[in-house]
Amino acid sequence: MPRSPMFTAPASLSLALVLALAGCSGGTQGGGDAAKAGFSVAVGEPDHLTPGRSTVGWDELRVLFAPLVKVDQKGEVSYVQAESVTSTDARHWTIKLRSGWKFHNGEAVTAQSYADAWNATAYGPNAWAANGQFAGIEGYAALNPAKGTPKTKTLSGVKVVDATTLKVTLSSPDSQFPLQLTPNQTGFYPMPKAAFTDPDAYDKKPIGNGPFKMSAAWTADKGTTVTAYTAYQGAKPKSSAITFKSYTDLNTAYTDALAGNTDVIGVPVSKYGQAKADFGDRLHTYEAPSLEFMGLPLYGKRFEDVRLRKALSMAIDRAAVNKAIYGGLYTPATSLTPPSEVGAETDVCDACAYDPAAAKELLAQAGGWSGELTITYPGGLGLDELYKAVANQIRQNLDIADVKAEPTADWAEFSEKAFANKITGLNHGHWGALYPSMQATLRGIFTEAGGCQVCSHYSEGDVDTLLQQADSATDAASAQRLYNDAQKRILQDFPVIPLFYGSYIYASTDQVTGVTVGPADVDLSSVSVVG
Repeated sequence: MPRSPMFTAPASLSLALVLALAGCSGGTQGGGDAAKAGFSVAVGEPDHLTPGRSTVGWDELRVLFAPLVKVDQKGEVSYVQAESVTSTDARHWTIKLRSGWKFHNGEAVTAQSYADAWNATAYGPNAWAANGQFAGIEGYAALNPAKGTPKTKTLSGVKVVDATTLKVTLSSPDSQFPLQLTPNQTGFYPMPKAAFTDPDAYDKKPIGNGPFKMSAAWTADKGTTVTAYTAYQGAKPKSSAITFKSYTDLNTAYTDALAGNTDVIGVPVSKYGQAKADFGDRLHTYEAPSLEFMGLPLYGKRFEDVRLRKALSMAIDRAAVNKAIYGGLYTPATSLTPPSEVGAETDVCDACAYDPAAAKELLAQAGGWSGELTITYPGGLGLDELYKAVANQIRQNLDIADVKAEPTADWAEFSEKAFANKITGLNHGHWGALYPSMQATLRGIFTEAGGCQVCSHYSEGDVDTLLQQADSATDAASAQRLYNDAQKRILQDFPVIPLFYGSYIYASTDQVTGVTVGPADVDLSSVSVVG
């Protein structure tokens, strides 16, 4: 399901928003004999199906394409299309591909297939959505000049050595580069020659290297059916076909799943409280590499005292909110880095523990609070009950009389206020990492160059140093220790208030089995049809 890495709604809410804007009329059965032999999945209308261009068609792309590597639920990296990804200095990397792999049209998957796809995505004038995924590779700046047209169309840091060997040089050492090659970083998928000879046709019916191939081009507002690719060299899928059904509203998909008409759905947040009762053991969850939190306007003076920030956090009973609002499907955050990020430590945030007595004492030490305290959040995304509950707890536990949860008219207004520094109180924040590394979250939220730095308004030189050391580490254990040191250092300053780790939450009918959810979201290849 689609996820924005910036301060948006939780994953399922982001999907609901995308679906609401998709402009299609509802689910369709479709698929003919192939659909009868397989199962169906609820999705939003994709904007594009070319890997480097897509921001919505994630479920489709993850079955049409195979990644170089993947990460399991224990954080272990394994190879898929790659045979190995190695480096001695974390800057110069060698990717060896498995030989014998074919695209769905029979064309060999080679190192050139990757280089061509990466160059097209990284080329600034193409304005492809996944462009930024290549920012760490040498030569990216030349393809994305501040002014004018690039003088080259290829990344200088990507060299094809032979049919199965790719050399990648990064601008600076990055120990997390292998994790960036996992499935949700769709810009790193390969593409065949056909993608460049007729890009419009390819965008509707992409030719991939994954376990399923498209039987027919995507039909707007209806969807399509994909069938198992018999020549696939990886783990064989458990089903012969998948029908992707287009929905404008996840609540409709939820009703269809209850009636047995759509087999796999992402559960809308409005149904969290009843989903366990409705689906029982057919409800499937996984702690996503995402963080739900509240930001603070550190550009002002009212929140300068770290004791005040910690007092606000300790006044929130996350467990009670989780039970009342999310049906217990989320996990209260005890760190800045979700446990699904490789090597992440939890239970390192003392101020995340609910302790109203200690919170009152800290608030008094900080000089108390006078006047109004607002929590600003985007309206229309189903966040009202969450922030009303948080506001009530802060009001009651800290004896602050005037605490208000105030929605903006919509996401656009919220975003405008956030980027213009017009928010004077607490505000909604969300970060969803596209690859399961602490690097993605810590750099994204807590460095000046991070994509969500506006969420925290925080950066510190010693944090930057720790992150640079972690990036440069040549062994995984050292990198993980340094990233954890960085999050502990950030927590000393407590620039944001962690609330929950986000979750991928799915439900399925009794017509399918094997639904598993992990770091790359739902694994549709593992689903099989009952009977």
